Amino acid sequence: MSDLPLAAVERLIRKAGAERVSEDASEALADILEEYAITLGQKAASLAKHAGRKTVTGEDVKLAGRA
Repeated sequence: MSDLPLAAVERLIRKAGAERVSEDASEALADILEEYAITLGQKAASLAKHAGRKTVTGEDVKLAGRA
């Protein structure tokens, strides 16, 4: 189970055009988003480390998202 708030995930699905959202749909998307965010965070941390920094910046995250 994800640490993301289901209400926020439901709002994202509604923003994408859904009129109604089941709880299991919100849970499924939350799990996927969390998995993706962890992978993206790992890539961003690797980029920061490669640059000789301990702090991950917004630019690291953007670059990781493009890769």
